[in-house]
Amino acid sequence: MHGLGNDFVIIDARSEPFSVDAVKARALANRNTGIGCDQLIIMEPSDCENAIIFMKIINSDGTEVSACGNATRCVARLVVEETGLREVFLQTKAGLIKAHPTDANSSNYTVDMGPVNYGWQNVPLAYECDTNHLPLSFGELQDPSAVNVGNPHIVFFVEDLDAVKISHVGPILEHNSLFPERTNVGFAKVIDKNNLILRVWERGAGLTQACGSGACAAVVNAHRRNLTDRKATVKLDGGTLDIEWLTNDHVTMTGPTEISYKGSFEETQFEFDQNNE
Repeated sequence: MHGLGNDFVIIDARSEPFSVDAVKARALANRNTGIGCDQLIIMEPSDCENAIIFMKIINSDGTEVSACGNATRCVARLVVEETGLREVFLQTKAGLIKAHPTDANSSNYTVDMGPVNYGWQNVPLAYECDTNHLPLSFGELQDPSAVNVGNPHIVFFVEDLDAVKISHVGPILEHNSLFPERTNVGFAKVIDKNNLILRVWERGAGLTQACGSGACAAVVNAHRRNLTDRKATVKLDGGTLDIEWLTNDHVTMTGPTEISYKGSFEETQFEFDQNNE
């Protein structure tokens, strides 16, 4: 499945456990020799009374993360179509996430990503500083904002997105010592109070067609700087997402979901080379 080109291999492990480590995840995510994806999603039984499933989210580099907005929309669609429910709660490492289709039989889904957190300890940062104006620069890139939307994000506001060599600066900023858990890196151009353009270097996945939590982070940080309203449309390489930062600090995201194909595989089809890092 994919949400705006941010693509996932989703494995249903509710009835039969699926064991995965970093090596196996990288093999499955490899676009040349595996199935290929930005993230591997494992649907597991939930130990939370209110949640239907637990979502395990693993980046293409084999690292596990707490949240993924686009993946949550996709999994929500699978669960809604399976159960017939109008609203579902999904458990992630970041907590419970509520999701529902925008209309009956719609493939567009709205996800409540929960409350955002911009305290420096919770982003997290290596030391105390103003998260609305981080003491961080790289060439002409400077003065980003930081927020945690289930995972850490920084956002640079720029005038010319094409001038930013994201594939070069993204991994350097992702691994900056200011971020003990690494970080996602967004580059946003504000068009007006209700529209912005965004590209995201995702922690552990690289440059993707879209990043749902990154879009949430961009609108939250833009509003913190009085650059946009609380509700804005974010244009990404893969399409658009509608984001709203509610007054209770929760942030919602609305966007499409697509099923690319369904299938099965045998683990013996893949070589899980322990030396292939």
